Amino acid sequence: MAHEAFKVEVLTPEGEVFNDEVQQVSTRTGVGSIGILARHQPLLGMLEPTELRLYKSESDVVRFAQGEGYVQVTADGVLLLVEEAVDPDKLDTGELQEKLRQAESELESAEEDSEAFRRAARDKKRWEAFLRVARGEEIVQ
Repeated sequence: MAHEAFKVEVLTPEGEVFNDEVQQVSTRTGVGSIGILARHQPLLGMLEPTELRLYKSESDVVRFAQGEGYVQVTADGVLLLVEEAVDPDKLDTGELQEKLRQAESELESAEEDSEAFRRAARDKKRWEAFLRVARGEEIVQ
């Protein structure tokens, strides 16, 4: 069954990465996974690193490795403001593994409750999610 289409825009600090109509958005917030359809209640939420899925139809899905950020749902559509949104085909698993090792090392050496500790923990979470997307592993939404 087809769903009603609505406008979705995905923005990063580098600019717009997606601006089109979709039938569903699937992502992860700080409190769990979320699926957004047309006429969703207004919402403002914090996003976690995950695989962002934008369903143009049941068989046409645009995927991104999504960094942390924010989602805003209004009557006009959905806006996702994220640190990164990368096409899975452009992810380099070797580079991501190195970034993950570096984040783990920084996490081990940082003082708990410090800004360095929070940044390393955030980076570790992002690189783990991006690696799962790059490998095509199912991310529990």
